[in-house]
Amino acid sequence: MELVIITNIQHSKEKQIRIGVVGAGRGQSYMRVAAAAGLELVAICDTWEEKLKRVGDELGVTTYTDYDKFLEHDMDAVVLCNYFHEHAPFAIKAFEMEKHVMSECAACHTLAEGVALARAFEKSGKVYMFAENYPYMVYNQEMRRLYQKGEIGEFKYGEGEYVHPDPAEVKLARSCGMDHWRNWIPSTYYCTHSIAPVMFITDTRPVKVNGFVVPYDFSDPTQTMHMKRSDTCATIICRMDNGAVMKSLHGALRGHGNYVRIHGNKGLMENCRHGDKGRLRLWREPWEKGEDEATEVVYKPDFSAHSDKATKTGHGGGDFFTSYHFAEAIRTGEQPYLDVYRGIDMSIVGILAWRSALNDSAPVAVPDFRKESVRKLHENDDWSPDPKRKKDGQPPSSILGDIEPSEPAKSLAKQVWAKQGYVE
Repeated sequence: MELVIITNIQHSKEKQIRIGVVGAGRGQSYMRVAAAAGLELVAICDTWEEKLKRVGDELGVTTYTDYDKFLEHDMDAVVLCNYFHEHAPFAIKAFEMEKHVMSECAACHTLAEGVALARAFEKSGKVYMFAENYPYMVYNQEMRRLYQKGEIGEFKYGEGEYVHPDPAEVKLARSCGMDHWRNWIPSTYYCTHSIAPVMFITDTRPVKVNGFVVPYDFSDPTQTMHMKRSDTCATIICRMDNGAVMKSLHGALRGHGNYVRIHGNKGLMENCRHGDKGRLRLWREPWEKGEDEATEVVYKPDFSAHSDKATKTGHGGGDFFTSYHFAEAIRTGEQPYLDVYRGIDMSIVGILAWRSALNDSAPVAVPDFRKESVRKLHENDDWSPDPKRKKDGQPPSSILGDIEPSEPAKSLAKQVWAKQGYVE
């Protein structure tokens, strides 16, 4: 599917799209970029009343602590920046209230939720945008452009990395509560930042996955002084629908950064690993390049459109472009590139990779929920490590089983959470 970027925006001549945002923390990125993307923020929703009131007063918009009441507000669309494992139920309710939906990652937390989300979307006739922002970083957009031009030939192998270590105190501050989702999701689950760019650049989808994890490190204080009960990091190997292989690496290893590498049968492209990591490296073998072409080219690309707006927003401009394409999809009635099906594909890879990891990394097929016949096979699959969904047959959060945080970690957590205004 061709990604169309419209350079001449005339929002002032068109009816404003009124949006409400769920999540007074992460959601602020979308609240503050709304106007630049052609959206009008009219309401926000969160259960953390103190934070909600502060943000609502600052932005001058209506606030709600009740999601059902929030959906009754006079608006066209909702942006879901609530907890990682709660997006699908909130999106389904929004569809039932005839709202368009943009959802943060992941699209669904179980395969059954993925089935229900796909069905609700199709019934609604509304727009769904998966707000995975990493594909829209400048070098990933440039790699998509180069790939579509045939610069490196056919996709054969790719890598996506999202490595994000932090001190225990920093991680505790953004994961208030023993059962905050960041403290228990398995290490394979947070995979879309590394998988999405490769899928976006190459227009491929995973059809089979093998999951591998590096176990919880009892000698690493960034883990032992935190409430996290999952493993250090995960690697997912995907077989793509064109026969290519992709490696996804994500987690809390040392060496912060995000990288994308695409091997074609005529060349290689990747963002640089040293110096300015926003630079792009393009490589062609000396015996295959054109006479006037260099073997290696390294340059810093710019956005082909909306650079002035994108560079002022978070995640390398990604927060602007997800909002922008959501608005354009609503205006045109055409689903965005990161539609509900791609969102589900990217999200269930993490779930299925965890099944693989718990089964000695055996391969697991990735179902295609574009097909109702396939959805029927998974409509009751509620397999989840969520502590609130515990029952027989549900998986642990770590390859090592259930991990109990240490007493010093619990003491530190209480101190950090208290500073955030949270009491367990």
